[in-house]
Amino acid sequence: MLSIGGHLATTLVVTGYPAEVAPGWLAPLLNFPAHVDIAFHIEPVPSPLAARSLNRQRARLESGRRTRWSRGQVDDPETEAAASDATNLAHRLARGEEKLFRLALYLTVHAASEEDLADQTAAVTAVAESLLMTVTPTTYRALPAWTTTLPIGIDPISMSRTFDTTALSTCFPFTSPELTESRTEDDSGVLYGVNVMSGSPMRWDRFAQDNYNSITIAASGSGKSYLTKLELLRVLFTGATASVIDPHDEYLRLASSVGGQVVALGATGVRLNPFDFPHHEISQRRSPTDASATGPAPADALTTRVLFLHTWLSVLLGASLTPHHKATLDRALLTTYRNAGITHDPRTWGRPAPVLGDLAAVLEADTADPVAVELAAHLVPYTTGSHANLFAGSTTVTPRGHLVVFALRHLPEEVRAPAILLALDAITTTVTDPLRADRHLVVVDEAWRMMSDGDSARFLLRAAKSYRRYWAGLALVTQDTDDVLGTSLGTAIVSNSSTQLLLRQAPQAIETVSRQFRLSHGEAEFLLTAARGEALLLGGGERRRKAAFIGVAAPEEHRLITTDPAELAADPELGPEGF
Repeated sequence: MLSIGGHLATTLVVTGYPAEVAPGWLAPLLNFPAHVDIAFHIEPVPSPLAARSLNRQRARLESGRRTRWSRGQVDDPETEAAASDATNLAHRLARGEEKLFRLALYLTVHAASEEDLADQTAAVTAVAESLLMTVTPTTYRALPAWTTTLPIGIDPISMSRTFDTTALSTCFPFTSPELTESRTEDDSGVLYGVNVMSGSPMRWDRFAQDNYNSITIAASGSGKSYLTKLELLRVLFTGATASVIDPHDEYLRLASSVGGQVVALGATGVRLNPFDFPHHEISQRRSPTDASATGPAPADALTTRVLFLHTWLSVLLGASLTPHHKATLDRALLTTYRNAGITHDPRTWGRPAPVLGDLAAVLEADTADPVAVELAAHLVPYTTGSHANLFAGSTTVTPRGHLVVFALRHLPEEVRAPAILLALDAITTTVTDPLRADRHLVVVDEAWRMMSDGDSARFLLRAAKSYRRYWAGLALVTQDTDDVLGTSLGTAIVSNSSTQLLLRQAPQAIETVSRQFRLSHGEAEFLLTAARGEALLLGGGERRRKAAFIGVAAPEEHRLITTDPAELAADPELGPEGF
């Protein structure tokens, strides 16, 4: 023990190491929450000297083996293993694949009093022993031992062990689990949680990355929606706006608490007309024929709307349209708009848009074309049949506000895909508004519903590629690995997401996830055994950064975002009637 500048210190030397380790295995010791100086003294062993020393060791081991054979004794497993390891190492040294080094590892523990020093030393020793290391106090050599941990590069103790290159590389001390982020003047980062390795806060700014998109993939029940809602709430705190596709009404309590708007598609009287033009400045219209009535609508607004309707109708009808179907549909769509007085002339774009029933009427009137009659028959359930309330009519609600949640719980499963696409189109209208000056986050929960359909997946890919220029980010959340990683469109969406969040994975999916995201064996094991809410963040695009963290919410935040059935049942204010 030494008294140094008003405090005490003692030094431990590592004399034993575990037989098998993985990269970063010293992290618990390096991150120990106390004043501990750790020094690595590494000295290369000249190759000729290493070869001679290794040959002597092999000869000694071989001599021991032959002596036991001559006496009729059974093999010693430890000797056999040592001989095999020595032979393999000798071959790698001869081929130049490995080199030998001497490593001496010292730990100096500091404390204010003898009692604290004893406690801290015992704690450090316990951590070292948990790593299967053997540490020994430097009794009677306190001063020279202390100098080994000073930044002067001398080792008067010289208690070293021989390591090969591979083993030594696992001891590399600069393996901090922290994910650092450079701060900018326009700082929009949010707290994601705490680092599972160090316990320090982990903060991330999606709007400081190469693109603003994210993909969250996790098994059911791992906490992906909870983490998504937590980020959404904190992004709103920074002054950003947001839109959400909510299949299960999980975001309603959050929206109600922050003054957001809920558009409950499928509810009585709630309808979005897919034929509407993206007018950004409706209030500035002076007359239906005034060129300024359309505000900043794009020059090809009619063409863009017809192309979207092709995609939407393909999803609505649930079948891939043949070239004949597409040609007939394109002709009918242009005729429908022309009948409503809308043409490629921008002065006509402010007129009332047609509705789905108008398209069906145009198709029915074309009796000379059997394909038109067939398409009209397919549209009957959505124009005059059981689903007419959803799409056949003018828009009854205008999405606006800092948070808009499109709730889909009341929609029949058969029409959810076209409804999601229609909601995304309304969101895109908000995103592309040239008068919008805020960052915007678009959350698509249960994105597998769209990824399983080719046309919907292509729409998402276009959004992922184009939203950045409008200062908007797309956040996709899914539990179906195959629908995302098993298709070229899904892989392209992942490639266009600079923020990637992986929570607990199913054993059947871990191989695909590991290959797609280039995970190490340790990272894959973490995802297989992750607790609820624990996640691995992969960020930065080509400047790849990783961090394992667990989402942490304040009590009030938790009350807004939890969907735990037990908590909802225990607190009536959290249930559906408490919105």
